[in-house]
Amino acid sequence: MSHADDEPVTNFSTNPHMTDILASRLSRRQALLGGLSATTAAMFGSFGVSGCSNGDGDGSSTLKLGFDPVAHSLADMVSVPSGYSAAVLYALGDPIKAGVGAYTNTGLDANFESRAGDHHDGMHYFPLPLGSQTSDNGLLCLNHENISEAYLHIAGPTTANGARPQAEVLKEMNCHGVSVVEIRKTGGVWSVVQDSAYNRRVTPFTEMELHGPLAGSGFATTKYSPTGTVTRGTLNNCANGYTPWGTYLTCEENWAGYFKRAEGDDANRNGADNALLARYGISPGRSGNYGWTTASGDQFQRLDITVTGASASDDYRNEAYTYGWIVEIDPYHPESTPRKRSALGRLGHEGCVFGPVKAGEPVVAYTGDDSRNEYIYKYVSNANWDPADANGGLAAGDKYLNDGTLYVAKFNENGTGEWIALVYQSNGLDETNALYPFGSQAAVMVGARLAADSVGATKMDRPEWGAVNPKNGEVYFTLTNSSSSSSGRGQGGSGSQPVDAANPRSYDATTGSLSDSLDGNVNGHIIRWREDGGMASATTFAWDIFLFGSRSSYGAQINASQLTDDNDFSSPDGLWFDPRGLLWIQTDDGAYTDTTNCMMLAAVAGKVGDGGEITLGSQKTYIGALPSEDSLRRFLVGPKECEITGITMTPDGRSLFVNIQHPGEKGGAAAPTSNWPSATGDATVTGTPGARPRSATIVITRDDGGAIAL
Repeated sequence: MSHADDEPVTNFSTNPHMTDILASRLSRRQALLGGLSATTAAMFGSFGVSGCSNGDGDGSSTLKLGFDPVAHSLADMVSVPSGYSAAVLYALGDPIKAGVGAYTNTGLDANFESRAGDHHDGMHYFPLPLGSQTSDNGLLCLNHENISEAYLHIAGPTTANGARPQAEVLKEMNCHGVSVVEIRKTGGVWSVVQDSAYNRRVTPFTEMELHGPLAGSGFATTKYSPTGTVTRGTLNNCANGYTPWGTYLTCEENWAGYFKRAEGDDANRNGADNALLARYGISPGRSGNYGWTTASGDQFQRLDITVTGASASDDYRNEAYTYGWIVEIDPYHPESTPRKRSALGRLGHEGCVFGPVKAGEPVVAYTGDDSRNEYIYKYVSNANWDPADANGGLAAGDKYLNDGTLYVAKFNENGTGEWIALVYQSNGLDETNALYPFGSQAAVMVGARLAADSVGATKMDRPEWGAVNPKNGEVYFTLTNSSSSSSGRGQGGSGSQPVDAANPRSYDATTGSLSDSLDGNVNGHIIRWREDGGMASATTFAWDIFLFGSRSSYGAQINASQLTDDNDFSSPDGLWFDPRGLLWIQTDDGAYTDTTNCMMLAAVAGKVGDGGEITLGSQKTYIGALPSEDSLRRFLVGPKECEITGITMTPDGRSLFVNIQHPGEKGGAAAPTSNWPSATGDATVTGTPGARPRSATIVITRDDGGAIAL
């Protein structure tokens, strides 16, 4: 399985792409703003926008970056600003239970149900005890998205007589999922409390309750659960969320690739079922990632969804319908059973981020479907927020996440947007629908992609992480790229979106020259919007583009945000506002890695509408204010072939946790291409030559003990 996280395009609807509607949107926006374009043109020439504005209620006027920018780096180590230190806290294979031996990193280790998994991703820090704001003791919840299979075994994975060994498959599956570990700072040093009663792994084998419209429906009926109320496990957990009531959300992203489906299985299903499976990329002939279904045992073969029995309770034809959800975990109660929240839709969920909660108003959460041509969604609870639920755990989750309305975003050409409800018997979502016969709300949620296609949602360029500014409620989403060539330079733009106003750049990734037929917008951008009336539950909004990714060496026609060597980036992915209102941007990139490894930047966000109109070639577009020296800087660069992903902070702002995912992903046990991390635990030095690389969580602190980044 590729670690590029770029699934094949399955959305071939005629819905407008965001690129199809921005030109007329900008014309409308210019009229609404009255002379802004003329003003900026007079000040800056034909290409220019105003400098970054920090006033008028954007919530960031007091923020100023207080660190020296980190330079580009191709070194096999973590680079942080001067005056900062970075230490490895929790790496692949580290034990989390008493009596489990130290990780040897030789391929011989087992018992991964009691060790750190692989490919550390989204995470959050929960203070201990519950309800406190302690910054020296807490629970770290983090996702394990995938595996670097070549490093997990003595000499890589093996197959005998067409079957994978059960022990190898157990190891690989247990390396997926979620970790919950207690961490503590003693004498200024953070460590995992190995014998903590809170510590646990949630894996593809953990039983999960099904909640919301899916529960008890025919879609969830399997041999394991004839009543359709439970399932086993979670897979490909990418970004995350954390609820206002003190629980953790893990999000199932590229889960579809793990399922096997035999050739000819379409003949055993009706047309509607085949259309539903195809829309999620599970067509006949799929073998399933890593060959897991070839191992002996029901716990492995359940991932084969081929129809073999007389009914759904005789086989696992519906197993894939129990994946693609947001899963809620209570970190404070290790005995609790995780719950899949089906009212939030079945997607390739990149993450889930909440708007600020207000007493007496609905709870609102945003999620993106991470694949080219997919959509951005918003969930609005039917129950209004009660501050008494602040530490309510899974019971509060039942109250707010089982019953509500899922919306999908449509970006209008006049500078506004609207949220379209995905509700059974509304907006054409019923049995007569031409794309799929929606017969219930469960069908709408299981087929959320088809429902979004049907109501005319706007196609987006791989919606990745979302973040909500705690100071003003504005929402930001990374659109990591619009081209399948983003894993390298000059490879051609197969799958790229057509050039138009919303994606005004198509360019040769080597030269930065404009062209409609080359690589597309391989460097990505960040979009943001403001809900009308300042109400998170509003059904209309206004939007603009915050930043365009680019090499600093590209000309102004490509480097539209005028990035410099101190802050240029490509393929924005991870995104998070810390409680102070500082925005953190992380990259997962292959289009700039000839110059620098993946990175993390800190940004002062500004606000929607603080920029102006520009023209790129013959294409007009509209972006946010240009970043200044004090509003956008590179804070970190990772080791070789890694992705920077996952971020959280202690309440005092003095310890920052970041994940380094799949360093050395292009190598293998015999010839690793990274040796990070070092055996010393210092993340800022190179590892032992020949050592196998390990995904890991690092903790960053200022040497003087001060607040991070400011």
